[in-house]
Amino acid sequence: MASLLYVFCALCALRMGVFGQYEWQARDAFDEVRLRMDKVNADNCPIQHLGDLYLPEDAVSHLPDIKDININPVFPNRTALLHLHNMAMSRSFFWSYILQARFIRPAINDTYDPGMMYYFLSTVADVSANPYINASAIYFAPNSSYTPSYRGFFNKTMPRFAPRTFRADDFNDPIHLERISTLNTFTVRDLGAIRNDSLSTDYTSEFYRINEWYKKWLPDSVVGRHDTKTTYQVEIRYANNTNETFTFHGPPGADEFPGPVKWTRPYFDCGRADKWLVGAVVPISDIYPRHTGFRHIEYPTYTAVTVLEMDFDRIDINQCPKGQGNSGPNRFADTARCKKETTECEPIHGWGFRRGGYQCRCQPGFRLPTIVRRPFLGEIIERATAEQYYNGFDCEKIGWVHKMPVQWETASHHVREMYLEKFYEYRNFSVGARSLHTSKMNIDQALKFILAVNARTCKNYTSQDLVLHGDIAYGAEEQFVNEAKMAVRLANFISAFLQISDPKEVYSGKRVADRPLSEDQMIGETLALVMGDTKIWSAGTFWERNKFTNRTFFAPFAYKKQLNTRKFKVEDLARLNETHQVYTNKKWFQFLKERWSTNFDSLEKFYMKIKIRLNETGESLKKYEHYPNFYRAANLDHGHWTAPYFDCDGKVKHWVITYASPFFGWDSLKVKLE
Repeated sequence: MASLLYVFCALCALRMGVFGQYEWQARDAFDEVRLRMDKVNADNCPIQHLGDLYLPEDAVSHLPDIKDININPVFPNRTALLHLHNMAMSRSFFWSYILQARFIRPAINDTYDPGMMYYFLSTVADVSANPYINASAIYFAPNSSYTPSYRGFFNKTMPRFAPRTFRADDFNDPIHLERISTLNTFTVRDLGAIRNDSLSTDYTSEFYRINEWYKKWLPDSVVGRHDTKTTYQVEIRYANNTNETFTFHGPPGADEFPGPVKWTRPYFDCGRADKWLVGAVVPISDIYPRHTGFRHIEYPTYTAVTVLEMDFDRIDINQCPKGQGNSGPNRFADTARCKKETTECEPIHGWGFRRGGYQCRCQPGFRLPTIVRRPFLGEIIERATAEQYYNGFDCEKIGWVHKMPVQWETASHHVREMYLEKFYEYRNFSVGARSLHTSKMNIDQALKFILAVNARTCKNYTSQDLVLHGDIAYGAEEQFVNEAKMAVRLANFISAFLQISDPKEVYSGKRVADRPLSEDQMIGETLALVMGDTKIWSAGTFWERNKFTNRTFFAPFAYKKQLNTRKFKVEDLARLNETHQVYTNKKWFQFLKERWSTNFDSLEKFYMKIKIRLNETGESLKKYEHYPNFYRAANLDHGHWTAPYFDCDGKVKHWVITYASPFFGWDSLKVKLE
């Protein structure tokens, strides 16, 4: 008995000693937020208090603000949130444009709106092309959505309509024998298909609980006024050289308050994705009501919102103390473990919601110990015991400090000659365009040439002089990754629509298949890229010969003349017929055409689990059992980056770099992609 008591006491002492090693880590804001997150799961979220389904608003800091994007730099740990911001804006601009594009076309007893599959596949493409985006949805206000997908439904509205796609965990699906998640399976639902007496499933009701994204902009309280919605102007030039200036109502401008994008608090997506999400919400404008015959009573209003969400766990937190770059609000400020006497905190991107996403570097006047090669990683400090923490992670004071010279003197002749022999490109150098074609480049002369080229002087150089070396664009793939993802998203959508939607399909009942892609839809999609991302100066959708409906060539090209503007231009480049101007002869077009001429095995394969409404009134859902329910599309690595060049003969006379992404559809027999 005594021996058992001795063993028990020894184990207790050992356990207390182990726990005591980490008592130096005091409870902080991270522990509180993590406790609230772990408290809610898919099983108990329906009975949780409403406040427990939301995290504090300052749990996500440094939210992108459109008023700062072109002024202040965006931190590396906020590029994913910035892309979420731009994607939400892009989709809002597209839907606002396409819902009002009926005013471009003749007034007939039909609707020019996209069909239901267009909505579904558009939200799928938002998620499939962007690994950091977890969900995409469009929520319409009650009786505000029109559709051509049902017979005899002209000028009628659906009670609710909310197509939503979120990324599913497919590790246990029978089609994946490896039993690993591919991130390429998506759950697609129409959240507007509900019973009339089910308030808890009505996303416009207070009983829905997690619909903060809906309340951000809807319902729109403006009734009957025509001057409350921002207008945007698009000058369109068609292939037959006819012109159209179209003005449409869209989301608020960047110069307005509060701007076009509102952010939700982190919330638990109960009953749907069952994850903690953060959403960007942008309103969609339309002229409502429709087809009254009296234009003065049809007024612009917000009829829907587009919501794009990302996983809260993938958003970096900033644990460093408040400062010029971390002014707040930030709930996790000053939770880093750096020793403030000799070190200072610096955040590291890519860590997501977990401790240790920082490093402790030495303050001025201090240096690392001789046995340490890099700043102290926060992850290592967070795992340290009390003994390790208090006896390490310090910088040592520098005895001799280098200082800038107080009195500058001209270098002597032999010192100057020594450095000119070492850096000979500064003694004998070329100027102008020839400065780019030397074995060792004189950076000063190269920059002078690049900065001197403009719309007036570019005619003085050959086309070869206006193309920079490829290595000058080192890092462009990372710097412009968000812009490339926008192009991949459009390519993914076109691939999905061409492979899944069949305009000749015949459904039972009143359901009608979606029409083929229209000219207005492709113009709107292309225009939305330029309007949604300020770094994109031009964008185009270039179709192969005889692949677009009723057109030999089709290439809508959207661009802008100023950085921050509400006036945009669109031109169908199919109207150009000179050999050097035809888009099918461009190098990037020919490269992608040759690359994907035969083998498509490396394309990504995306699966969808779709449930659509049973009928036009949407009392319930039914499974969409049309084959195929998957499509193949390109990912980010399948695109092509060009070398930087000055677009002297183009519409945007700037130094630009082009990213091209291919899209694929079935051949005439529907047996092979092309």
